[in-house]
Amino acid sequence: MKNLLKCAAVAVGLTTSAGAYADGHANDVTLQLQWVTQAQFAGYYVALDKGYYEEEGLNVTILPGGPDIAPPQVLAGGGADIMLNWMPSALAARERGLPVVNIAQPFVSSGLMLTCWKDTGIESVEDFRGKTIGVWFFGNEYPFLSWMSQAGIPTDGGEDGVTVLKQGFNVDPLLNREADCISTMTYNEYGQVLDAGVDPDDLVTFKYEDQGVATLEDGIYALEENLDDPVFVDKMVRFVRASMKGWRYAEENVEEAAAIIMEYDETGAQSEAAQARMMGEIAKLTQGSTGALDIAAYQRTVDTLLAGGSDPVITAEPVGAYTTEITDAALN
Repeated sequence: MKNLLKCAAVAVGLTTSAGAYADGHANDVTLQLQWVTQAQFAGYYVALDKGYYEEEGLNVTILPGGPDIAPPQVLAGGGADIMLNWMPSALAARERGLPVVNIAQPFVSSGLMLTCWKDTGIESVEDFRGKTIGVWFFGNEYPFLSWMSQAGIPTDGGEDGVTVLKQGFNVDPLLNREADCISTMTYNEYGQVLDAGVDPDDLVTFKYEDQGVATLEDGIYALEENLDDPVFVDKMVRFVRASMKGWRYAEENVEEAAAIIMEYDETGAQSEAAQARMMGEIAKLTQGSTGALDIAAYQRTVDTLLAGGSDPVITAEPVGAYTTEITDAALN
């Protein structure tokens, strides 16, 4: 297995302060993923494997995530220079006092959706009332809660509201009929449901993108204080440029990208066929991206999170939550 030392499995024991970490390593970059090694992160692994980071003079370490790893906490503790995070989670963390800044946005559309049993009679969002819906937490709940708030559907149960089932990172609640709907990603859990033998005709799906409540996913975030350091900014420019080269290659070479993911998977839990399928779906979400943040999509995300009535995800318009400095330089 290639470059195992570059892909540490956990971010434990890394307590160097963020400022010192960034300033002291002009060509070292540590990236904290938000989940385990899989095609969702193919662009970064391809860039590592193909030597794109090396061409930029960078020594990149990729830290896989997992159910017990919260990327904002790793970033706050100095365990990584940058993290991948969904924007709702990042903006919520920023409002709580962790000054994270979006420096690039390789994903241009959302892969999040609800997958429901058709025989529950669910045909529209209004039909969610009285139903049990599986929702991921650890920052992943924000898009759902915001959506329900906008739809005027309570999330505390009852005939008029939905009962929220705290969903693990699997599809068991749907298969076991513990939930009428569950959270799935187009590129991952939906395929797991089908792999379990479920006929697509027995399902109905609601893509957040189609519902007008999609929020940005898998952005690259750094701490605001580090962006005052020109050395850090320079290596971020190089990192983003090499990463987007990796993403373009992965989109165009799905099978090879899947094979590269398999080389870096330390768990042995992935299958190459599943990773190739995932990569095909991921390519739809990154297609055409330059890494630059679409300001309109950013504002849509902010507006969605603010539209929470008495319980919004964020309570005020963020200030300084993104910068285009990195991608402007990387693209030029």
